[in-house]
Amino acid sequence: MVRMGWKLAGALTALLLSTGAAQAREFAGVRVPEEVTLQGRQLSLAHVELHQMFFFKVYVWSLYFEHPPRAKDEAISSNCIKRLQLRFLRHVTREQLVDAFRDGLARNAALRHSPLSDDLERLLGSLKDVPKGGELTLTYVPGGGLQVEGEATHGVHIGGKPFADALFVSWLENHPIFAN
Repeated sequence: MVRMGWKLAGALTALLLSTGAAQAREFAGVRVPEEVTLQGRQLSLAHVELHQMFFFKVYVWSLYFEHPPRAKDEAISSNCIKRLQLRFLRHVTREQLVDAFRDGLARNAALRHSPLSDDLERLLGSLKDVPKGGELTLTYVPGGGLQVEGEATHGVHIGGKPFADALFVSWLENHPIFAN
């Protein structure tokens, strides 16, 4: 009877693990869930991609939406939970991270003028060296603003939607995932 219990427990564990594996992708050695739950809401994976510099793998980024959009404008204008998550595949210094953010956001005129430029400086000021395997997560929650978390930051909250919109506009211009 005890043996039967262990076999049943083993079978259930295997079933749960295989179900979990079906709900995640492995991309460049990083497990990326197909869905994540935040504040009781389901977010679906919209895109995952490897970022390389020359021939070095730097990070895998994934983009989640509560309501998956069909176009960039819809992705920006929708007032739903959005998450950009970066998992670093190598050590990146604070200076490298700040330079990459500045370069990536430089084309967005809205981020060069106050008050959004002040918000950008707060975000950049929160960044720190990130170890291999570390994360940087930027999550917009309607009514709550943008929350920046993970090993690559000291953590910062930027209230409102305008800064989050500007950040996602810049990201999606630099990393187009929707057909024109």
